[in-house]
Amino acid sequence: GKFEGKNVKCLQVTGGQPLTGQIEISGAKNAALPLMAASLMSSEDIHFSHMPSLADTHLMADLLSHLGKTVTRSGTNWTLSSEASHMDAPYELVSKMRASILVMGPLLARFGHARVSLPGGCAIGSRPVDLHIKAMQQMGATVELADGYVLARAPQGLSGCRIDFPFISVGATENAMMAAALASGQTELHGAAREPEILDLARCLNAMGARISGAGTDVIIIDGVTALGGAAHRVIADRVEAGSYAIGAALCSGTLHLTGIESGLLDSLITKMRLAGIDITPGDDSLHISSDGRYGAVDIDTQPYPGFPTDLQAQFMAMMCFAEGQSVITETIFENRFMHVAELMRMGAQIEVEGRRAIVTGMKELKAAPVRATDLRASVSLVLAALAAQGQTVISDIYHLDRGYADLEAKLRACGAILERCDG
Repeated sequence: GKFEGKNVKCLQVTGGQPLTGQIEISGAKNAALPLMAASLMSSEDIHFSHMPSLADTHLMADLLSHLGKTVTRSGTNWTLSSEASHMDAPYELVSKMRASILVMGPLLARFGHARVSLPGGCAIGSRPVDLHIKAMQQMGATVELADGYVLARAPQGLSGCRIDFPFISVGATENAMMAAALASGQTELHGAAREPEILDLARCLNAMGARISGAGTDVIIIDGVTALGGAAHRVIADRVEAGSYAIGAALCSGTLHLTGIESGLLDSLITKMRLAGIDITPGDDSLHISSDGRYGAVDIDTQPYPGFPTDLQAQFMAMMCFAEGQSVITETIFENRFMHVAELMRMGAQIEVEGRRAIVTGMKELKAAPVRATDLRASVSLVLAALAAQGQTVISDIYHLDRGYADLEAKLRACGAILERCDG
């Protein structure tokens, strides 16, 4: 059914408890959303297993329902069936989530036209959709921007071509790859994003009958086919969720065993945590972290995959607030992605921001304070800091958490954390 939890305003966290136990990692939000959009390209049933129940996946389900798809949910098993009958993605639905732009490529390729509102979603800088639009134009679509909508048309269908992305964009790579799957001829994407979620999308499209090779490298080659069929696909594990809990384990001392996560997806984080002196052991589809809460300062700079993920930057910063020494955190992907700094400082963190760099001086302890979540990844960094701080922290605007973390409280509570929702 509908996603619960919007009415509850805040999260109250009592710090100082060790985290010990096992957490099963959910399916990846950043894989689930493009996979759901891809279902528009077939009238046959697409069965997804390991689908995370999040505000964002439920919003995408609402958008697909509006477009005429039938979405049937049973726990983490979701089935998307029937033919899309409506080519218009309105502002009310798109404004809540940026990933809605991913319906443009599928609708355009399948039906020859799409009208998609310009997206809303995270408040982290401009994140332009112009790369998505340029890719569609290169494949032969005419695109107009009017009244806040992107109107794309290709009545004769799309044609394969060579697309060179001027910089790495996960969303534009996904949108172009989906559109190209039903274009006539061959499309080459150069400078493509290499994220595991893109490889996951390619696997699903290929199961539906697409012909895609090279996903996971910077050159993806797509041979267009005339139609796509049904498929069954298991959503890849959420490396950001896994990384967030791994960081939590380091912060809070104790021993956490994360299951259902391929450790290779987190190589950049594991390397940095080991450099800090944290004991982290990859197992078979699992990750084991044990910590006494003491570790050294380490610098990171965020980079496209396989570099250090921007989606773990805020969480890593929370960890560095308690490190021995001084670390420099450089954000190269999104401007405006240091909104959690002011909130961490309210808890006593010592952080100086100079442009795209944050200089963090580790402290012996942080103190509970009322703080506000500003975006999805910032919200979880505050939860992690609060778990390690002295006293009771109240985090407001917690709805951001529900966009990206399935069952966060239940998972943490089972490992000894003390936290509960409050009305604020």
